[in-house]
Amino acid sequence: MDLEKYCERDISKKECLELFEDNENFFDILKCADNLRKKINGDIVSYVVNRNINFTNICVGDCKFCAFRRDEDDEDAYFLDTDEIAKRALDAKKYGCSEVCIQGGLHPVVDTYFQAEILKKVHDITRPYGDIHIHAFSPMEIKFGAENAGIDIKEALKILKENGLNTMPGTAAEILDDEVRSELCPSKLSTKEWIKIIKTAHKLGIKTTSTMMYGHIEEYKHIVNHLFILKEIQEETNGFTEFVPLSFMHKLAPIYNEGKARGGATGLEDLKVYAISRILFKDVIKNIQVSWVKLGFKMAQIGLKCGANDFGGTLIEENISKSAGAEHGVYVSVDEIKDMILRIGRIPKERNTLYKILE
Repeated sequence: MDLEKYCERDISKKECLELFEDNENFFDILKCADNLRKKINGDIVSYVVNRNINFTNICVGDCKFCAFRRDEDDEDAYFLDTDEIAKRALDAKKYGCSEVCIQGGLHPVVDTYFQAEILKKVHDITRPYGDIHIHAFSPMEIKFGAENAGIDIKEALKILKENGLNTMPGTAAEILDDEVRSELCPSKLSTKEWIKIIKTAHKLGIKTTSTMMYGHIEEYKHIVNHLFILKEIQEETNGFTEFVPLSFMHKLAPIYNEGKARGGATGLEDLKVYAISRILFKDVIKNIQVSWVKLGFKMAQIGLKCGANDFGGTLIEENISKSAGAEHGVYVSVDEIKDMILRIGRIPKERNTLYKILE
């Protein structure tokens, strides 16, 4: 396999699939990706100081991988009001966060106007302290809120942007294949709907992340198709800030406990996803983020040697992965992030959500 040519030109779906299936040249693939990362991003590893606010775990969805959702009458169900969400955002700002990431379950009372109220209150309370970037509401939350408000997607996104939605997480993507989705998340938005919402957001000037959850029931062909969908969207809109692979947290996931999914990705698969996504995207999606919550710190460091260039955020609070059985905590300090980056011979730099270096 001539990996050098893959570093210099676009690769086809067939070639991408061959890379995933190739175990003989595994370390060469990782090295190729690391060389590309160095050429595109240099030795800087960026990170963001942020806080996640998961404002409710009450959800009408039926995602088979989710251990976070609760019914309204469950003992541990919760729903933060907009004042409490704003208070937590202010605490984050005072702590030094440049971003709050706000997401929640699909609560029956949540609509676009409720989402807009969250945005307005967060900006109002943080503005005297210099304001804070709001990264909020997955495409599924956008769809759900718009349907509850009786408006279309474009109108919903316009309302949210007018009330201070700065960027969106490109979650709810899981695997962008409707056959996989019918088993994994049967009532969730379709692949076509996810693409439409993301493209509409980008065209309105709302940038998003892009994600992929792998290690459950998908095959390599599904991963390849998913990555190519992201690449095609980016070539059309240039609206993705980054790609974040999300390794499936299986321990408490219903689909795993029912014996219908494998027990997460192997370490080899994790590294293949980072490396091959870099080889495919090159600088089309310039930033690839390791998820330390999913991988743990040591594997995250290795991921940074396999094509990735961003360490993600401090998080402070991340209940969704924790609920699914993630073992690697919900907070890491800036000093710890810097130390982990320095110890692999790279240069730590704080960034904002849009990847502007802040120091």
